[in-house]
This record gives sequence, structure tokens and C-alpha cells, in this order.
Amino acid sequence: MSGHSHWATIKHKKGAADAKRGKIWSKIARMIIVAAKNGGGDPDSNLTLRYAIDKAKGANMPKDTIEKAVKKGTGGAEGASFESIQYEGYGPNGVAILVEVLTDNRNRTGPEIKRIFEKGGGSMGTPGCVSWMFSKRGMIVVATSAIGEDELMELALGAGAEDMQNAGEVYEITCDPTAYEGLKKAIEAKNIPIQSAEISMVPQNTIPLSEVDAARKIVKLMDAFDEHDDVQNAHANFDIPEEIAAQVAS
Repeated sequence: MSGHSHWATIKHKKGAADAKRGKIWSKIARMIIVAAKNGGGDPDSNLTLRYAIDKAKGANMPKDTIEKAVKKGTGGAEGASFESIQYEGYGPNGVAILVEVLTDNRNRTGPEIKRIFEKGGGSMGTPGCVSWMFSKRGMIVVATSAIGEDELMELALGAGAEDMQNAGEVYEITCDPTAYEGLKKAIEAKNIPIQSAEISMVPQNTIPLSEVDAARKIVKLMDAFDEHDDVQNAHANFDIPEEIAAQVAS
């Protein structure tokens, strides 16, 4: 269980997605506002906006809410001036963590992220201390119950995927960011349900956490980042065996 797609799976099992829908929508709306402000309101020419809108649709955000966020960004409305910042550090057991935020006040957000690191048994580091361990990749996650492994692998590799891993309950498909859109469309064209799809920071190597207590500590820390209003994404390089993950999510 890796620090990317399986973190989403743990949250799903914990029932966090529905309980935090309002918070999720708020974060995605902020992402849409910034994308529209920086690159315009046309998702056909603004890939960052397209990804944000896709994420909004995946979270079942109402169409009018999406449109309002786009208009707020393109109209330069008050409150749309957010700054993108990446914080880096280590969690328990030396797990590397990247935290991506959109904030209107870095003097508030920085110390708060630092406190989350420290309260969770980790420490915030200097810029660049762990980012070299991650690579930007397209990541598409499909439930193993949706399609056979050989069939999906043939489709994915033919559509530009770099790799596909069977992680138990899900297949993790990775690709170069430039191939992401075509790969996603190829999977959707076959009516294969996609559990999650995004451009993400994927770790080059992982740290195995085979003890329940260690796994719970890192999941608690990741959950704390996820709870913060300014945090858009938190990426980590932990690897939790499926049987341990089941106990953590219960």
C-alpha cells in the first residue's frame, strides 16, 4: 500500500470522503479559481483547469458550483489571490512527505503545517529535502473488480502507460504527464470505472511499514494534513501491506 493511491483507499474505507465532502469541494473550488486565474477559463486550452474540473466532477461537485469557481478566477474576484507553496519534511520512521498548499497567507499556513509535522512525530525540512525522491506522473487507479489484469494492462500500455501494478484491491497505472489525458480517455472509452485519476507526485522508492502502530501513526499524520483547509495534496513514500492497511482503516 503506497503513499499515493492507497492513502485515498484508506480514506474511502474510513468513510471520510462523504463526511468531508464540503471540505473537499471547498479545496477543489480553490484549485479551479487559481487555475482559471492563471491560465484562463477555457479547459480545452488550460490543462490545469481541465484537471481541476475533472477532479471536481469526480467529487460530484455541482455544475453551477464549478462554473462559479471558474468565473471567480477569470473575473479576478476578491479572495482569488492564492499562493501555491510546497512544504517538505519527514514523518515517523523516516517517511518522506510533500505537502502542496494554496494559501492566501503564508505567514499563517507555514507555522501550522510545521506544527502538524511535529505533532505527528515528524519534522518539516528545508525546500528540496525530499522533493528529489518524487517524480511528477499521471496516476490512474482502477478497482481490480472492474476488469481483468491482462486486459487492462494491454489497453493501458497501448495508450501510453509506463507501468501498471496490481496492488490488491486496485490497479495503479502510471504514465508521463503528457500521456495522461489520452490514457484516461482510452480507459473511459471502454466504460471502465476509474476510482481516481490525477497528475501526482509519485515516490521513486518506498518505506515499508509492516507494524500496525507505525502504519496508524503515518495515516494519522496524513489525515491531519488532509484536514487542513489550505492543503491541496499530501504525498508520501510509505508502503503499507494490505493486511495491515485493513486494520488501520477499520
